[in-house]
Amino acid sequence: MTPGDTQTGRGHGSDLDIVLHVDGVEHRVPIDVRTTVLDALRDRLGITSPKKGCDLGQCGACTVLLDGRRVVSCLSLAVSHDGAEIVTAAGLAEGGLHPLQAQFIEDDAFQCGYCTPGQICSAVGMFDELADGAPSHVTADLDAAPELDDDEIRERMSGNLCRCAAYPNIVAAIRAVAGRDTDADTASASAGEGR
Repeated sequence: MTPGDTQTGRGHGSDLDIVLHVDGVEHRVPIDVRTTVLDALRDRLGITSPKKGCDLGQCGACTVLLDGRRVVSCLSLAVSHDGAEIVTAAGLAEGGLHPLQAQFIEDDAFQCGYCTPGQICSAVGMFDELADGAPSHVTADLDAAPELDDDEIRERMSGNLCRCAAYPNIVAAIRAVAGRDTDADTASASAGEGR
């Protein structure tokens, strides 16, 4: 094959056609094999909810949910995720604000807002990890389901930096939503017992 030839699944030259399902919409994207998920989202698809912060995987501003797991999209090659389901903070707001988004507003858990989409995606992913029983470095009892206290929240969100230092309000917002989920679980369990 010569560089201009095409074959199944390949575009011209070094471009490769992949499919990304972003916020419920399927996109066929021609990309260079070195393109990150973040660059595919922002530069190829015009989806600007994930932010480019450090571009080194250290700040968390680009965090998205990729096939249900939180990832820093600046370190993930798009070609490795052909066919993946990606949810951004904008996708979480389909049909109205996600409870975490509403609580971030209520608790003033942001200032400039640059890190907020990554913070919210990370927190949603963190709730899923917690529901699966995944411990963190500060989980006291590794044999029991982790409880989401402030230390757990801080540890689990430590990959997401906020230059404005809104950390106390971020923790408060996450704690408030986690408390509501716990109350709802307790209420539904009680309702189930009464049957």
